[in-house]
Amino acid sequence: MLYFFSGTGNSAWVARRLATMLQEECRDMAVEMDGEVRYMLKPDEALGFVFPVHAWAPPRYVVDFVRRLQVEKPAYLYFVCTCGDDTGHTADVFRAAIRRRGWTCDAGYSVTMPNTYVALPGFDVDSEEVETQKVHQAKARVEWIGNELVQRVRMKSVDCHEGSFPLLKTYLLRPLFHTFLMSPRPFRAKDALCTACKRCVQTCPMQNIWLEDKRPQWGNRCTLCLACYHACPHRAIAYGSMTQGKGQYKGTLLG
Repeated sequence: MLYFFSGTGNSAWVARRLATMLQEECRDMAVEMDGEVRYMLKPDEALGFVFPVHAWAPPRYVVDFVRRLQVEKPAYLYFVCTCGDDTGHTADVFRAAIRRRGWTCDAGYSVTMPNTYVALPGFDVDSEEVETQKVHQAKARVEWIGNELVQRVRMKSVDCHEGSFPLLKTYLLRPLFHTFLMSPRPFRAKDALCTACKRCVQTCPMQNIWLEDKRPQWGNRCTLCLACYHACPHRAIAYGSMTQGKGQYKGTLLG
């Protein structure tokens, strides 16, 4: 069984490719977010998780999902995280959640994917050239990871691109992000551009957006994945002034 969480589609793409290679069932965490999360593992069945890196850690919802998941101790457990640049100590945060369940994380990997975070100055989507290069490398990387997982490699340390100053990013900057920079309040829809097409409503993995007087409204379950911003066909959605002049990520090169 492979569970994934995805906002703009990068992690979903990785999860589905791995599920095909491993001949495993693949489920979206967001689909099961409000119900009882129970799964009966078959004898010797592996348990995998694929998720994006948000502020140099797993999304809070992913950690909560691991806490709520009702399943017997797996024979083999792994994770794959996707990132635009680096992961910080994402692996440590996730493995700590696994240890709290009394489980062991046997393998962990990161896959560098096109950038999607545009909600701060200096952050934007990649150029077409960089996006093309990242997708090409990601396809090879996922195939390699899949071959590793088929063999059930048990790693002494994870294979994640932590980047520079990982401790600082995960344990100092991440709490600041959650406190000051991950609120849904700055989201708005520009009246002159919004057509009430509901694309944002349909795209939100957290089911956190609805229409009121034909304009989108955001609730408090936002993970700031920016799927709504990137999916809007009319570029009507803005995150305060932070997204002004920024690009959109469509994921068209993933196929």
